[in-house]
Amino acid sequence: MNISVDKKGTVTLITLTGKIDSSNSKDLKTKFSQLRASPDNYVMDFKDVEFIDSSGLGAFVACLKSALETGGNIKIANLQKKVRMVFEITRIHKICDIFDSVDAALASYSRA
Repeated sequence: MNISVDKKGTVTLITLTGKIDSSNSKDLKTKFSQLRASPDNYVMDFKDVEFIDSSGLGAFVACLKSALETGGNIKIANLQKKVRMVFEITRIHKICDIFDSVDAALASYSRA
């Protein structure tokens, strides 16, 4: 998994690439903990994530919980079909907003 970070106005865009599984899910939590020095809103772009397992889901939920505790939020963009199915089966889509594009996810913060 590769992680890149870019600031889009007041929102931090985190772009994930590759597989998110037990071999690298800790890297996601570590990178996110480095980013969240202050309350912030995030969009995680899953466009190039072709697989996520339970460890990856756990890492995402830990990041979401951390963001919420500091007054921020994480919204998800561009889930591929198989990854979206995992989010729906585990009902994670009930606790975070999922958008079809990064632009829609970014725009949702300005409407809040």
